[in-house]
Amino acid sequence: MKVTFYEDRNFQGRSWDCMSDCGDFSSYMSRCHSCRVHSGCWMMYDNPNYMGNQYFFRRGEYADYMSMFGMNNCIRSCRMIPMYSGSYRMRIYERDNFMGQMYEMMDDCDNIMDRYRMSHCQSCHIMDGHWLFYEQPHYRGRMWYFRPGEYRSFSNMGGMRFMSMRRIMHSWY
Repeated sequence: MKVTFYEDRNFQGRSWDCMSDCGDFSSYMSRCHSCRVHSGCWMMYDNPNYMGNQYFFRRGEYADYMSMFGMNNCIRSCRMIPMYSGSYRMRIYERDNFMGQMYEMMDDCDNIMDRYRMSHCQSCHIMDGHWLFYEQPHYRGRMWYFRPGEYRSFSNMGGMRFMSMRRIMHSWY
């Protein structure tokens, strides 16, 4: 897995190759305005230490990612998403601590309100696979990356409300 970051738009200026998680770009480059994802899927963050808004990048060229994604800040850290090719399974819950209505999902859901009549998703348990959650239906708005694990409360995630979910598929690599 590899991504090349460039200081300026259109792959200009100094560049830096990254092949693993990086919590802070500042020691490699002062700014970053374009990148080429040679292989793999990556989550990019607009703050150091995997904080701030998250953005999903897969193989491709991003000559001006800031305008493409509507970003206000440059990428400051990145995390590699491991390739996964098994089955996908998670449970989403209406309330914190796995309370309230529960639904089990094994595929993408473009709108939890339409599919489950669920207006809130406040916690989840990811059993299998890697997922992207979006604050709006139809995979729009801010996103958050989830890997297998228990997530007891979304209230500490900057007030995010998740309305659609998508699997990070093996074919995207």
